[in-house]
Amino acid sequence: MNTEGFFAAARQLPVAPLDTLVNGKGVVVVAPHPDDESLGCGGLIAEARRLGRAVRLVVVTDGCGSHTHSALYPPERLRSLREDETRAAVAELGLAPEHVRFLRLPDAHAPSSGSEAEAAATAILEEVDACDAGAVFVTWGHDPHCDHQASAAIVGLAQARRPDLRAFAYPVWGWTLPPDTEVGPAPEGYRLDVSAHVAAKGRAVAAHRSQTTDLIHDDPTGFRLAPEMIAHFEGPYEIFIRLTPAPETARP
Repeated sequence: MNTEGFFAAARQLPVAPLDTLVNGKGVVVVAPHPDDESLGCGGLIAEARRLGRAVRLVVVTDGCGSHTHSALYPPERLRSLREDETRAAVAELGLAPEHVRFLRLPDAHAPSSGSEAEAAATAILEEVDACDAGAVFVTWGHDPHCDHQASAAIVGLAQARRPDLRAFAYPVWGWTLPPDTEVGPAPEGYRLDVSAHVAAKGRAVAAHRSQTTDLIHDDPTGFRLAPEMIAHFEGPYEIFIRLTPAPETARP
């Protein structure tokens, strides 16, 4: 199926309450970079907290790749800024800062396999256990960004160890794929009604000021989320695509 057909089908997925996705348990969100959690799962996090569900956020990379030519914000300062922005963002969604874990893998170089990837999978499973998670949510494997693909692969490693662990993908940069890009079979999963949390989600996205404003003004090559990109995430529904363990790792 191509991207155009895939997203047309995804927009028609059944609307389900959060408990259908997580079986009344906790939630682990895996974000490749600081800000992905607010874009793709801001409403999910806010709804989980409204219901009193435990939530954990795991941020995979250090986010230092967004402004690589800034003298005002060299890597360590940029990393600190982006982590502070993440804590401020999730506070808008009801999540306490102590429930955010930063793995600090190198931005644009997150591994999909090997010892570092396995260690990241271990960290995710630790957070699953910490909140008795009913599901893990991670970026879509077809997102055209290496760290998004690596994060999906890392969750795949976690599922390989625990095939009963439910996992769902949320598209971020997938929305920008050319419409004729082949992305595999039709989506299965759910839409979550997040209309009650649209304002909070907007505040969470805006809290990532380094990504949405000219806060870092001395790097002309620096990254900035365009308004038309943010618009993909301002609607009343979030899309979650069901993931299954690879056949060779699934239980017979």
